[in-house]
This record gives sequence, C-alpha cells and structure tokens, in this order.
Amino acid sequence: MNPLSNIWNHPRTSAAGLLIAVVTVAGVFAQQGVTLGDAGAGTVVALISAIATALLGLLARDPGETARERNSKDAARLGVWLLIALLLPLPWIEGCSGATVAQDIVNWTPSLESAVATVDSTAALLAPADAPIFTAATTGFDAASSLLVAQAKAYLADPGAGTLAQLQTQVVTFEQQVNAALLQAAKIVNPASQQHALAAIQAVGTIVTAILALVQSISSKSQIARMAASSSLKLAAVRPYFDDARSAEIVAAHYGEPLTLARIQVADAQRQAISAGF
Repeated sequence: MNPLSNIWNHPRTSAAGLLIAVVTVAGVFAQQGVTLGDAGAGTVVALISAIATALLGLLARDPGETARERNSKDAARLGVWLLIALLLPLPWIEGCSGATVAQDIVNWTPSLESAVATVDSTAALLAPADAPIFTAATTGFDAASSLLVAQAKAYLADPGAGTLAQLQTQVVTFEQQVNAALLQAAKIVNPASQQHALAAIQAVGTIVTAILALVQSISSKSQIARMAASSSLKLAAVRPYFDDARSAEIVAAHYGEPLTLARIQVADAQRQAISAGF
C-alpha cells in the first residue's frame, strides 16, 4: 500500500482538518481585533492563495483512486472554491479606508489612460466601412478619461463630500459611454472588426467597472441609488459583449494575483453593480 495513502484521513492534513484550522485562526484573529481588512490587498491575496494551494493540493488526483474517491474529491474541490469566494474580498472594495480606496482609484488611472490610447489606435485595424462606426462610438473616451483621472486625483488630495460627488458623477458618466460604445460596436457586421472593436472597448470598460466598484465602496446607500438612477444603459444589457476571461486577465495583472481569483472578483463586481442598479 502507498505509505502516503493515509494522509487524506489524517486530522492534521485532510482538507477538513485544514478548513478547521483556517476557521480557528480566523477566530483567533477576530478575538485579537485583527481583520484581513487591516492587511493590504496583496497580503490578503497571498494568504488566500496559500490556503487555496494547500487545500487543492490535498485534493490532487491519485491515478490509483477509485471513482467514488474521485467524485468525493470533485465535490470537495467545489467546496474549496466556494470557501475561497466567501473568504476573498475584492481588493478594491473590502476592508479599506477612504484614503486607501482613493489611492487604489488613482493606481488604476495609468491603465485607464493606456486602454483609451489603445482605443484611439484601434480604428486603423478595422475594415474601412467599420472604422467610422467605431470612431463615433468612442469619440468621447479621451475627454471622459481625462476628467475621471483628474477627479480621482482631486479626491485623493481632498477626500471630501464635494470631490466625492464629482467623482461619482464622472465615473457613472464614463460607464454609460462605455456601455453605449459596446452596443454600437456590437452592430459591426465584419467579425474581425467587431472582435477588435469590442476588445478595445472592453479593456476600458473593465477598468471603469473596477473604479465604479471602488467608488461604490466609499458611497452611502442613497448616493449609490442616485448614481444608479442616472445609469440608463444597464450593465446587464452589455454583459453579452464582455469577455470575462479578458477582464480577469486585466484585474489579475493589475493586482498581481492568480487568474482564478481575479475571475471570482470580476464576477462579484459585476454582480454587485447589477444588484445596485447599474
């Protein structure tokens, strides 16, 4: 018999045992007044990545295992991912102070400016008949990006009610422009042109959605309701034109985190935005 076969049932090395250990450690942290929100996003991601690696490592398939054992491990893997989804806060919306959120918003702005620059150069890649449609759909991106970057920096410098209100207005305005652009680009018939157009717009949209989530996290319920009320083009209407894998790649690269965790975060951000009425 494989000398390692009993490791799965050992209380200190089984998935169940490790889950108990995680909960126990979390309880000790809570008693001491320590929360994951006190750590930076990178620290939180690293901790949960380690938990995921340990748990999924314990559930790795053995070539000699039975079908029943495989089914049991598959069920356990699903439980692990559900646990991770519960443990993992979006790095841009959980347990952060206003100053931290403001800095996170500003940290996104170079990526936003780069994505908008890509939009500006994308028209040259499209079929001649499609370029004017794309250009008309995205014509306001440069101005909207500049205003959002300026408002983000203004809020970081002076995180008051006035600058927050301006930031709320600008991020919703840009989000609406992105949604409208996606709907227009979807009308492009040429498959290659449509793919280029949607990819370029989505890159901008992913970042704007991340910033919107950040702004939501520092806004009151009434402020979020007001923001959502001014969103006539809802995220649900443009969801079919989003490539979730690409959005996850953008988020993972920005936060320096595993792609699997970024996928969970992107899905959660979209769910929360739609639930809030955006």
